[in-house]
Amino acid sequence: MARKRKTTPGPYLSHLELLRNHVPDQNCYPYNLPAFQALTKLFFHPKVTFLVGENGSGKSTLLEAIAVEYGLNPEGGSRNFNFATRPSHSTLNGCISLAKKATPRDSFFLRAESFYNVATEIDHLGDGLIDSYGGKSLHEQSHGESFFALFKNRFRGNGLYFLDEPEAALSPNRQLSFLALLHDFVHDGAQFVIATHSPIILAYPDALIYQLDARGIREIAYKETEHYRVTRGFLVNPDRSLSELLAIRETGDLECEKNEP
Repeated sequence: MARKRKTTPGPYLSHLELLRNHVPDQNCYPYNLPAFQALTKLFFHPKVTFLVGENGSGKSTLLEAIAVEYGLNPEGGSRNFNFATRPSHSTLNGCISLAKKATPRDSFFLRAESFYNVATEIDHLGDGLIDSYGGKSLHEQSHGESFFALFKNRFRGNGLYFLDEPEAALSPNRQLSFLALLHDFVHDGAQFVIATHSPIILAYPDALIYQLDARGIREIAYKETEHYRVTRGFLVNPDRSLSELLAIRETGDLECEKNEP
């Protein structure tokens, strides 16, 4: 039986613009990162936009700024979450403007590193809210199970979702299951902006991928990402990859020993 699709009023976000006249200091973090040095506008895919890059490239900072500027809690959750464990977000959200096209039925910000705090707040708010997350405290499940319970029970069509490293607690099989859920939500009118390191999640078809690196922010094809190339190279010949990697490490260690006084 064919799955019934809902009305799709999305997409909800068209693009963002960096307001240079609002930047407090171009030489301070995060504005001194290459990704933001030449940023003017960044357009979102109507379905799925990925942000990828090395640690420290600014992808999580950018995603957080978009979510906060949209009105979501910096530590994660929906618009109804207003707790603060330790304020740590940058001022970037005050320096961007978001071009909105429609109003979603739902919105949520998942920040992997502070998901524990979100789960705690859900427990604090009571049983009525827990029902929206599958009826069981997220703290009473494994880290991966709680992530998947969030995706499966809390997300829905006609929503706008910002996900920072959703793969953090998911096994490869669960990442594949997440892709299936993502596909259902997209076909039901949801829009996603996702920062990820996962070559599995990045493989979602017809998505827009932005690479953040020393060259700034640019669109990149899936098979050109470092995530795909490094993972593929390792899996094609793990013995050779390990041999080369460990040989380099041993050589480096020996060189360090030689240079010691």
